[in-house]
Amino acid sequence: MDSSSVREGLRIRSNWAKRCFDILFTVTTLLLFSPLFLLGCLLAKVQSTGPVFYKAKRVGKGKTIFEMYKFRTMVINADKIGIGLTMHRDSRVTPIGRFLRVTKLDELPNLINVIKGEMSLIGPRPEAPNYVKYYTETQRQVLLVKPGITGPSQIANRNEEKKLAAQTDPEHYYITELMPKKLELDLRYVATQGFISDIGWLLKTVWVVVFPLKKKKHINESGNLPNI
Repeated sequence: MDSSSVREGLRIRSNWAKRCFDILFTVTTLLLFSPLFLLGCLLAKVQSTGPVFYKAKRVGKGKTIFEMYKFRTMVINADKIGIGLTMHRDSRVTPIGRFLRVTKLDELPNLINVIKGEMSLIGPRPEAPNYVKYYTETQRQVLLVKPGITGPSQIANRNEEKKLAAQTDPEHYYITELMPKKLELDLRYVATQGFISDIGWLLKTVWVVVFPLKKKKHINESGNLPNI
């Protein structure tokens, strides 16, 4: 058996292990945190008339388009009111929606996408089609893997909304400055991904969610944290 066959076999087993872990962790999380999921549904419904879930068009593995589920945090037709980016103190976000976003409860429905096989727990954050069109040939390599709920770029840019709010032209800043930096982290993840490193990123995510006030002290723009 040649070395390429061995590498392919290892890749298949790694993908299989990743998928098994995704399903096991997701089902366990949904069972344990079902009260929070129901609370999110209730809050999303009582904030204003409209659906509980917001379905965002995103580009996944192999350039496939899928709908990413989140609890709705904005007013109806928010995408028609402003740009496709959300900024700090965005007027389109409802008071309850702001709570859901700060606590990250709005992203719990992402787990539905994991069960459907459209997303993984760890991976590049899925981007909207109107921004993927700006990717270079090299940057498109992030589309070789499933996008993730969390990962290095998500952890490093938890304050993205504040960064955008400080700009006179948020969309231009996002396309020319912020998005390339995020993709650089995503590309590094794609090149070095592994089951053990995924566990590490999951633990780092728990750290920044549990200790949000300490994130500026402990996280730099490379997404690095102290050993935990």
